[in-house]
Amino acid sequence: MTVTNESADSKTWYSNPAARNWSCDAPAKEVARFHQSLPNYSVTPLIELPTIAVQLGVGRVFIKDESARMNLSAFKILGAAWAVAQALTDGANPADIDDVKAAIDSENKPTLVAATDGNHGRAVAHMAKRLGLECAIVIPDGVSEQAINNIAGEGAEITIIDGNYDEAVELAKEITSTLDNAIHVQDMSWPGYEQIPNWIIEGYTTLCVETDDQLRELGSGPADLVAAPVGVGAFLHSVLAHYRSQPGRNPIVLSVEAIGAACVLKSLQNGELTGVDTVPTIMAGMNCGTPSSDSWPTHQAGVDAAVALTDDETRLDLKILAELGVDAGPCGAATLSGVRKALSTQQRRDDLGITNDSVIVLFSTEGRSANPLQ
Repeated sequence: MTVTNESADSKTWYSNPAARNWSCDAPAKEVARFHQSLPNYSVTPLIELPTIAVQLGVGRVFIKDESARMNLSAFKILGAAWAVAQALTDGANPADIDDVKAAIDSENKPTLVAATDGNHGRAVAHMAKRLGLECAIVIPDGVSEQAINNIAGEGAEITIIDGNYDEAVELAKEITSTLDNAIHVQDMSWPGYEQIPNWIIEGYTTLCVETDDQLRELGSGPADLVAAPVGVGAFLHSVLAHYRSQPGRNPIVLSVEAIGAACVLKSLQNGELTGVDTVPTIMAGMNCGTPSSDSWPTHQAGVDAAVALTDDETRLDLKILAELGVDAGPCGAATLSGVRKALSTQQRRDDLGITNDSVIVLFSTEGRSANPLQ
């Protein structure tokens, strides 16, 4: 494997030209059908940004706007809904939410448990409310008051700790073990805990399926580069699973992280799964210090390039997107900042095969109300 790291910026950049030759099995096809059965489901917008395309020197730029996804301001419900449905039906690939309700033992209802830095916890709590289940959510330090209130508004029992995301996950494990009937619905994996995170990854692929359809409807060719915001890397895994399982031309997949929580970037640079000590960031949904262990092999094999950003870099594009009428939170704006960094030198553009005709898609995974600035 040939990996290139520019010495002048080696802490915040990684590329692997061999990644675009890697392929994998396709995710489950039943996922989109299930999502379409959920109340308030609709396809989220794919918005073209012609002024950004001019700035970046490419053909077309689109942003997938998840700010109104099922009235929850973020894409996380796609993963949580499918994972909860699969867990409650023992992996039966349910056709709709009524199948899930029918599988619940009314005399011994489970409690759903999760740790979160905002959106995932709200999504799990929302599913619990829809299914008439109890829910316990553990929240680390640094999550906004609005995000906490959003979770509480779904009826979850909340525990806030004076610690980081990894410590919140550990407490969620303990809570799950102490309850008689509980399901830990976590969007990261570790040895011995892989099935539910993999269902979450499958759930996220609906976002990519929608994007491909919308590009065709808008008269565009397929994406040449897609940019994904990254925390533990479950969504990144989902993007790779979708695009690396399709025959024909596949896009460059760009991983975008906060510089103070760049665990996937550090792992890619080191060639092995590596945790980092996180620092507070406005990109709260990306503030995770340990990559999902089951996703790491997919990251290593399939990620074409990775960048890490400062809060100041993201703030600039947060403002620009707001001026363009796009409701993007810090994690969503980070994808635009990440693409700017990835295309900041001719060498990088050449390495990634980006030209004046290229099509770029930014995955904006949350609106501002999901994780407002502190």
